[in-house]
Amino acid sequence: MSLYAELHRHLGGSVVPRVLWRYFERNRPDLSGQFADYPAFEQFYTRPRNTLAEYLELHTLVESVQTHEALPYFIYRLIRGAYIFENLAYLELRYTPYLRTPEHLTQNQRIEAMAEIVEIVGRASQQPEYPIVTRQILCMHSRLPHEVNQAIVELAGQYPQYVCAVDVAGGDAKYGDRIDEFTQLYQRAQDLGLKTTGHLYETVDGDHPKLLPYLMRIGHGIQIPLRHPDLLPEVAARGQCLEVCPTTYLKTGTLDEIYQLKTVFDRCFEAGVDIAICTDNAGLHNVRLPFEYENLLTHDVIGFEELQACQEAAFRHAFAWPHRQPPATLLTDMLQVPPREHPADNEFSQEVLALS
Repeated sequence: MSLYAELHRHLGGSVVPRVLWRYFERNRPDLSGQFADYPAFEQFYTRPRNTLAEYLELHTLVESVQTHEALPYFIYRLIRGAYIFENLAYLELRYTPYLRTPEHLTQNQRIEAMAEIVEIVGRASQQPEYPIVTRQILCMHSRLPHEVNQAIVELAGQYPQYVCAVDVAGGDAKYGDRIDEFTQLYQRAQDLGLKTTGHLYETVDGDHPKLLPYLMRIGHGIQIPLRHPDLLPEVAARGQCLEVCPTTYLKTGTLDEIYQLKTVFDRCFEAGVDIAICTDNAGLHNVRLPFEYENLLTHDVIGFEELQACQEAAFRHAFAWPHRQPPATLLTDMLQVPPREHPADNEFSQEVLALS
């Protein structure tokens, strides 16, 4: 059995439609009542959107119900599905903790409440029956004021047992006038010993080269090989990895067909830039990581050797994977170790020799 690493999954987009619908039916009839039945809800929840901005609005639907009371419910089902259906050995779960705090509180009260959210997500992610190495990535947000984003970075540094990195989300078209602010926050994150990633070069509006040097991985980044291949040597020299989420670009209208990603993979492989294949929002897409792999293969975007290289890159660039090697290599090494000879086996061998 192969085991995989998932480096780019949003907590808000991770809830599969059926689980979300059941929660609505039991706890939020005001939301489930907006739809005639489950198929109507699923069609609304998973259908493609015209733009990234329209697509991101769906996150607000889920964020509004991912309260501190409900988070364990959603996370338990997420971890269970990731282990049973996706064979995940490693999962980085990203979200903006501020957006899980009660909206009626003041800004300062919501900032103070973020620590509880991090602790709840951290504890709920540790499920002994589904042993997956998990860590959180806390997302700054382009819609939030500087004081909140600064608090998110400081909070991330206070929970090394739960948090491995910081990110910036909210649509890459909105960073423009705040680039200096975000570069300072990333510098602070690095000073705190945190890893860094960020949603960048996802769409044609996401060209922000000033942020690139501060990132250890690039969230999406597909516009670099598509429109700015001259940047690839620089990305390779820094050892940065692209977190490519194939289904996302079809759901957001960023790409018309998945085959367009062949240029992304070909140019990155040629330039020596690693790619980790991810799901981004598995629930919104109603897909799982093995499907992303299969889809790329069946559409001739990559071959099996390239797929294996991407799977190995995912573990190599995982911010908190505790081993130097991916699980497949560890298992192979284990199976190649000669087993200890049991005394009974030795006695049986002597009897056979005596009879012969």
